Amino acid sequence: PPRTGRGTQLPLSEVVEPVDFEEYLAAHPPEVEPGPLRDLIEFPADDVEVIREPRECRTLEPGVPSEEKLDARVRDAVQVYTEDWLVVRRKYQQLSTTYSPITAERQRQRQRGLPLQVFELDEAAEEPPPGQGDSDELKCRSASLDDTPRGSWASSIFDLKNSAADPRLPALLECTALEELDRSNEDLRKENRHPELLALFPAPEEDEAVERCSLPEVPREHFGQRILVKCLSLKFEIEIEPIFGMLALYDVKERKKISENFYFDLNPEVMKGLLRVHGTHPAISTLARSAIFSITYPSPDIFLVIKLEKVLQQGDIGECCESYMGMKETDAPKNKEKLEKLRGAAEEFCSRLGQYRMPFAWTAIHLLNIVSGAGSLERDDAESGEMGVVGPLLGWPAERRGTWNERKRRTLERMSAGEELCSFGSFRPATLTVTNFFKQEGDRLSDEDLYKFLADMRRPSSVLRRLRPITAQLKIDISPAPESPHYCLSPELLHVKPYPDPRVRPTKEILEFPAREVYVPYTTYRNLLYVYPRSLNFSSRQGSVRNIAVKLQFMAGEDPSQALPVIFGKSSCSEFAKEAYTAVVYHNKCPEFYEEFKLCVPPALTDKHHLLFTFYHVSCQQKKNMPLETPVGYTWVPLLQHGCLRTGLFCLPVSVEKPPPSYSVLTPDVQLPGMKWVDNHKGVFNVQLLAVSSVHMQDPALDKFFTLGHVLEKSNFPVRLRDVVLTESSMEGELRASVAGLRAAGLGSLLAHSHQLLDKLLLLIARPPVIAGQIVNLGRAAFEAIAVMVNQIHRGLEASQDQHGRHPLLAAYVYFAFRLPPTEPVPPGSGEPGGLPGGSCATLSRATGRPANLNLSRSKTISNSNPDLASTPGSPDEEVQRILGSKVRPRSPNRLSSCLESSSGAPPAPSRLTAKKLLHEELALQWVVSTSAVREAVLRQAWFFFQLMVKSMALHLHLAGKLEAPRRLRFPSCFVDDVAALVGSVSAEIATLSRQDGELVERLNSSLAFFLNDLLSLMDRGFVFGLIRSYYKQVGGGQPNPSSLVALRMDFLRIICSHEHYVSLNLPWRSPSPPASPSPSVSSATSQGSAFSSPAQDPRVAGMFELSAPFRRQHFLAGLVLTELALILEPDWGGGIRKTISALHNLLCSHDADARYATPAARAHVAQLYLPLIGIVMDTLPQLYDFTENHSSRGRLGTLLGDEGDADSGTISQSVAMAIAGAPLPHAPRASSFQTPAPSRPGGTLSAEASRTLLACLLWVLKNGDAGALHSWFAELPPLHVGRLLDLLYLCVACFEYKGRKACERSSSMAFKKSLDMKARLEEAILGTIGARQEMVRRSRERSPLGSQESVRWRKNLTHWRQNSDKVDKSKEEVEQEALVEGNMATEANLVVLDTLEIIVQTVPLAEGRESVLDGVLRVLLHGMACAPSALFLQHCFASQRALVSKFPEMLFEEDTELCADLCLRLLRHCSSRVAAIRAHASASLYLLMRQNFEIGHNFARVKMQVTMSLSSLVGTSPNFNEEHLRRSLKTILTYAEEDAGLRDSTFAEQVQDLVFNLHMILTDTVKMKEHQEDPEMLIDLMYRIAKGYQNSPDLRLTWLQNMAAKHASQGNHAEAAQCLVHAAALVAEYLSMLEDCRHLPVGCVSFQGISSNVLEESAVSDDVLAPDEEGICSGKFFTELGLVGLLEQAATFFTMGGMYEAVNEVYKVLIPIHEANREFKKLAVLHGKLQEAFNRISSQVTPQRMFGTYFRVGFYGSRFGDLDEQEFVYKEPSITKLAEISHRLEEFYAERFGDDLVEIIKDSNPVDKARLDPNKAYIQLTYVEPFFDTYELKDRVTYFEKNYDLRTFLFCTPFTLDGRAHGELHEQRKRKTLLTTSHAFPYIKTRLPVIHKEEIILTPMEVAIEDMQKKTQELAFATHQDPADAKMLQMVLQGCVGTTVNQGPLEVAQVFLAEIPDDPKLYRHHNKLRLCFKDFTKRCEDALRKNKALIGPDQREYHRELERNYQRLRESLQPLLSRRIPQLYARLVPRSTHR
Repeated sequence: PPRTGRGTQLPLSEVVEPVDFEEYLAAHPPEVEPGPLRDLIEFPADDVEVIREPRECRTLEPGVPSEEKLDARVRDAVQVYTEDWLVVRRKYQQLSTTYSPITAERQRQRQRGLPLQVFELDEAAEEPPPGQGDSDELKCRSASLDDTPRGSWASSIFDLKNSAADPRLPALLECTALEELDRSNEDLRKENRHPELLALFPAPEEDEAVERCSLPEVPREHFGQRILVKCLSLKFEIEIEPIFGMLALYDVKERKKISENFYFDLNPEVMKGLLRVHGTHPAISTLARSAIFSITYPSPDIFLVIKLEKVLQQGDIGECCESYMGMKETDAPKNKEKLEKLRGAAEEFCSRLGQYRMPFAWTAIHLLNIVSGAGSLERDDAESGEMGVVGPLLGWPAERRGTWNERKRRTLERMSAGEELCSFGSFRPATLTVTNFFKQEGDRLSDEDLYKFLADMRRPSSVLRRLRPITAQLKIDISPAPESPHYCLSPELLHVKPYPDPRVRPTKEILEFPAREVYVPYTTYRNLLYVYPRSLNFSSRQGSVRNIAVKLQFMAGEDPSQALPVIFGKSSCSEFAKEAYTAVVYHNKCPEFYEEFKLCVPPALTDKHHLLFTFYHVSCQQKKNMPLETPVGYTWVPLLQHGCLRTGLFCLPVSVEKPPPSYSVLTPDVQLPGMKWVDNHKGVFNVQLLAVSSVHMQDPALDKFFTLGHVLEKSNFPVRLRDVVLTESSMEGELRASVAGLRAAGLGSLLAHSHQLLDKLLLLIARPPVIAGQIVNLGRAAFEAIAVMVNQIHRGLEASQDQHGRHPLLAAYVYFAFRLPPTEPVPPGSGEPGGLPGGSCATLSRATGRPANLNLSRSKTISNSNPDLASTPGSPDEEVQRILGSKVRPRSPNRLSSCLESSSGAPPAPSRLTAKKLLHEELALQWVVSTSAVREAVLRQAWFFFQLMVKSMALHLHLAGKLEAPRRLRFPSCFVDDVAALVGSVSAEIATLSRQDGELVERLNSSLAFFLNDLLSLMDRGFVFGLIRSYYKQVGGGQPNPSSLVALRMDFLRIICSHEHYVSLNLPWRSPSPPASPSPSVSSATSQGSAFSSPAQDPRVAGMFELSAPFRRQHFLAGLVLTELALILEPDWGGGIRKTISALHNLLCSHDADARYATPAARAHVAQLYLPLIGIVMDTLPQLYDFTENHSSRGRLGTLLGDEGDADSGTISQSVAMAIAGAPLPHAPRASSFQTPAPSRPGGTLSAEASRTLLACLLWVLKNGDAGALHSWFAELPPLHVGRLLDLLYLCVACFEYKGRKACERSSSMAFKKSLDMKARLEEAILGTIGARQEMVRRSRERSPLGSQESVRWRKNLTHWRQNSDKVDKSKEEVEQEALVEGNMATEANLVVLDTLEIIVQTVPLAEGRESVLDGVLRVLLHGMACAPSALFLQHCFASQRALVSKFPEMLFEEDTELCADLCLRLLRHCSSRVAAIRAHASASLYLLMRQNFEIGHNFARVKMQVTMSLSSLVGTSPNFNEEHLRRSLKTILTYAEEDAGLRDSTFAEQVQDLVFNLHMILTDTVKMKEHQEDPEMLIDLMYRIAKGYQNSPDLRLTWLQNMAAKHASQGNHAEAAQCLVHAAALVAEYLSMLEDCRHLPVGCVSFQGISSNVLEESAVSDDVLAPDEEGICSGKFFTELGLVGLLEQAATFFTMGGMYEAVNEVYKVLIPIHEANREFKKLAVLHGKLQEAFNRISSQVTPQRMFGTYFRVGFYGSRFGDLDEQEFVYKEPSITKLAEISHRLEEFYAERFGDDLVEIIKDSNPVDKARLDPNKAYIQLTYVEPFFDTYELKDRVTYFEKNYDLRTFLFCTPFTLDGRAHGELHEQRKRKTLLTTSHAFPYIKTRLPVIHKEEIILTPMEVAIEDMQKKTQELAFATHQDPADAKMLQMVLQGCVGTTVNQGPLEVAQVFLAEIPDDPKLYRHHNKLRLCFKDFTKRCEDALRKNKALIGPDQREYHRELERNYQRLRESLQPLLSRRIPQLYARLVPRSTHR
């Protein structure tokens, strides 16, 4: 059953009815004075404001037409483009996480200036560990140990009295009242605390931040990536005439010109002078030499094309270019005459034909090469072909080279950035010198030809290369354009800001024609027309028409004088011209043109406006009577057609004569009578018109809609529209059709005119038109049109949506541009429609007189009439009339559609019908009644309609002055009902859709949440809470539900809770003392005792800490968050934990970061909303990730995990001790504190990351919660729950443990988080909670950027993130900062825990189970001391610990010894700290501990013993333990004792002195161990010696055995570690059997003999040594049955790790009876499973694959070795250790110690003669030895294991001859066998054992031969009988025995020893034995041959025959030798047998 809310019977899965917010506010006026606490409760008065933001204009001039009488469409456009923005702003919204999210970056800001915490861990890491020191220095030192001032390390007793003490704590020994002590401790703890706990914690997860939004960007004119091109100079080889240039960009792939032309003139003044005759004074705008190009779609196919023209002259282009191609500048003197002649001709042409141009040359630059910086100078020609012919001859700027590495880096960056390869936004500026131009070809001038050329240019074998170029030098600068360049002119030639000085030469902004459509709304007035004459075909035109020029004029009428000056000038001319000419192609009747004419379209176009083209023949030669130009044709294009601007491609007929009057109304296609046409009126002139206009819609659907709108406005019917005549009657139908037709509009046009279009549609909804006296209700149609349009935009531009699926452009419309439709048609000049009365920014805090009777009753009527019915205005509503008094307006009967209206318009004229509705009410209504397709469309883009409604509501309230009105009275009830219905239906949709369309549902869900979030600022808040509740009822609630619903609910809740007044919305009422019941209806009497509250609890306190119904009603939103958390943590509830915890974390973070809640009092109020979290987390305890597990690596067996470098690795950590003792959880009370074992959740426990975040939130509540309230609650918790709370605090300490700077360096934070995360993510993916939203966000990151800035920004973040995750090595600063933050977090977390413990301790005297509580408190304190604490925390921790012990001394000294032991260990560890402050506190605590123990019992035996044990344990395992520091602390303790006046008369001081000296001795032993830190064998020997010294104190011996085990484990000696544990277990067994006689327990050591024969040394020496029942002896936790089991299991584990499975069985033989006696069948099952595994492993290994060790004899010789001199040891090394390896290791080790040249390895194994050695050197003798067994032993040792276990005797052989050589002839070769016996059997608790006995056996040459032959025979036998058979091996052995070459082997032996019978009778036996060996040998050879024959294939037959032949030979040779018997031997045998 779902958990019930504690207190009242309402399950958590049901949402409570929230308190009626407004009523509650009225009934409970805040008791607080105005100030920060008051702000917590009330919304500020100026919460919502309406601001008019002036629209920014880029240019100095407004750029809109200034004529008075504008065409309606232009007027509308101008209004849309000039209106200021109207923004509704929630003034405090930037305080919410929606707009100022808690990001990692912001956390970093908040973490500035943290204090540095001092940690032992870091101090230790920084100083070199003793013994390793600076190795060089050490080498020098170790050479002469005696020079050091302190004498050698080993000099044993330092005079303790003379060493220095630490400063003592003042007032430690004074008697202070405990209350006083607590108070001063608390004040000290409160000093300098970090106020914001969560600022120290990582930021909440980015990808869960659903509430995050950014404000839309202000709608601006669109620009792509901008490049600045400067033309610097143009120089030809000869300079004879002016040359004119133009630039434009072309995209080859799209085959499109992507910019307008830029014209430049770089001619020197002399050349310009030639044209003075023709020119007027040039305008400054035409003198520009630099241009800014914009590129929206960068691509590698963009070229910058440069075309040059010159003045028209006689001759075709080729002839005119000849002189440029032929002459060089250098030949000038030679060609002087020729040049003069050319100059003369040029001058003549300039004066006569100066106004005409001809094409001359062109070239192109491939932009990609500039941007990618490819063509640096080193490139060779072949490669640079990419750049076209420009490449090889370009003088690339030297500064572009960059180093090779830099270039390599750039290419890498490019590769990784994918399509950003050609980003023109940033590249290194380049100056190019273009040297090659191609001459233009008269018949190939069109754009089509140009694309072919450009495509060809990119090929390496370009055709263009073969052409002869025109050489020239054009210098161009190309660079990224600066952000806001100075002196710019817009495409309309307006001055772009900043433009400091109008006299400076300008830069032109060049208009882009984007390669593909760009989807942005127009925001400025632009009205340009481009005319492109393409081609002309005059082939059939008679007469002299060859040099054709086309003149263009823009005519306002037909009179020639009506040509308008609207054609933009090119270069060095006037700004605007009335006419313009195309360039002339010499002698061509069918010319092609590349001209572009740019015209400025006048604002008011009429039917008379047209373009007039006149065609002229230009005579280039001056002939008599021949005019310069002869008109040869005319044609025209009327610009308006049905009121629409004409654009596109036209193929026009050309008239031969001048057109007749009023021609301009018709098109030339109309055959006018009496006109003569070229080529029979066929189309001969191709021209293209392109409009770039934000005024003229070029989409028919839009055009029709707007035109009808304007018609309606004028309403003088009938009207002719296109071919239709509209009457009033047909108007409505047309209008409806045009609204419906909008769905056909193109996406680009829709977006471009979206602002205007939406304004018009919304106007139709709010102010239905009146046609023929009828109100036409178009609301539904307009609503549908908007829905369709918004969907179309989203569908078309999916990639640029934000994470909530909103399109930024539409969002910007609502935010900035949308305003309430004007309620009256606005007469021109009456101010802004729908604007604001008054100044530019009206905040909504204007006080307005409110009518007194504004209490509308909320009537529950929902209109059921069809809102679309056309209806006439009816009588005003009485109620409204009553309220508004005089302000009565007509309304339509079907709706209460208007309460208040803007008073800005003029009063309605009586003649005019207007129907006015309030937009938000209409939208709500239309939505509620919408059906099927429309409804679906609206749901898909619900956010848009919600935002429209919200802004409309806010503007309405503002205009009506209602923002001050009580919330209830702001909106009429019918609207309120509509909103309720709307929210209800959307929630239902969410619930239904959640199974189908994930992405849609997530968007809808978040849109609804944002809507409700907004409503909380505008409507009745209680009503909005009701809506939230209704949502909850629809979506989820009830039994565990699919995780997808949980995810939706969490996102929803998270967005609502991101409201900036979230805290006020929760009514954080009253002072934080326990509240009265929030409302009289729920009296506290109804709350019943639940699992949690004991009946005695004060219900008021409980009410604050429990998720009871009253709590959830009053703190509605916080209640929902906590309820979700409580439910999600229920073990059987669905998934989604991460989301829920992240939401909570985010909320608390935002409170932390919020300046409004900075005071502690305000924080306490806020924390009050979260108090139930404590209970929730307590319930979740079993599911939390167990951070204490990590400590198990740190116990006595600490170093198992190789945790050597860890400062803490020596503690006998709680958890390890328990693990060894077999307890289930890290500490005992935990196991018992749950009444019932909590069921584990399906996914196991929470992930580490989730648990950590949850605990951080818990700490936040504990830190900020009111101490008084916490005290009251703790005091009433049953002990069981206090225990659980303490467990929780214990976990917190472990969780936030500081890992040290080293750890920060090691882990890349990303990688660490990733690993923890992956599990959680995977789980979520499987459970399906990872929503479509994240999927979408991810997708939108992966999409290519659409050029819209938004997506480009995403990309940056993305790449940034990627680098971060791959970058594991962080910079030093980052590591420092990370460590600093982590240190502060650990300290603060620990201090919060400490504060909480103090509160708990204060409640103890009242509590029932005080022992367990105190026990728990102390455990947490101890754990705090253990978890790498900071010095700051430790000082407070010790202070608390001292106070605790003073208050409850009996808890340590009378009950549990374990706590006392742990405390002593912790204190001692900190007494040896490097940090003086820590030492001072630790030694003070330790001294007081002794003193308190003494005061209770007049001796402090317990503390003495525990301290001694602790010290030995500490010393044994802590690798960086520093005796110097500990010595200081001991001295400090001594000083305290001497100065302690209170105990002068007692023996206390003496006892302290004894103890301190004893500790000092142990310390000295340790120093010795320090010295041998690096020598593992010596170290273990020392530990062994210390352990042996504790033979009489079992506790300490046990400790040292465990220390040794840990040391071995860390070195991988598993067998030895296991032996240590077996010895420890034997020791425990010994004492247990002395205590009591249990059948199932081992009898003592004897029971362990099966495991190892060494164990007997653990037997208790004699009973009188130590009676185990004496106080404090054998009282440790291991001297119990549980401890014994733990030790044995640990031993078994190590045996398994070491592969000694047989020993595992022996260990279990001891264990099984114990488990059987305890009926622990589960454990038995596990145990037998392990046994089975062990036996399986043994049986599966046929051949010995286990390796148990290699043994070496090591002898030390030389006085340098000290104790070791002349000692021999057997070393056990890891298996397969080569002699060279151990030799190298020892040599290196001792060489480092004594110096390189002082250590020698003795290579042979002969006995060493000490006299012959150099006394100054150290000698080491090394020999490989093998285990040796006597024959009788071998009977028992059958298996491989048995032959490698329990070894005491070892053997090595040394060959020698009598004359001293090692090897000689067969007959003189002898052998010495040496047997060594060790003190114990291997494996033992050490890896080297001293040799205690040595025996030598010497073999004669014949015995040596016998051994050799036996060995050979064995090999043969083995190879023969091997199964499976191995032919190769067999042949190898055979070859060795019978091969011809080795025949010498066996044969020679036989010939040497068997040829004759020996003289010495002693050798008879050997002779005979050898003979028998040979017999055996030949037989074995024969067997082997037989076997071989069976194995071989046909290919080896010959080989086998050869072997057989050899064998025969061998047999024959041996035959005579083997048949000879020694008669003496046999003679003696016979008689003996008869006697028997």
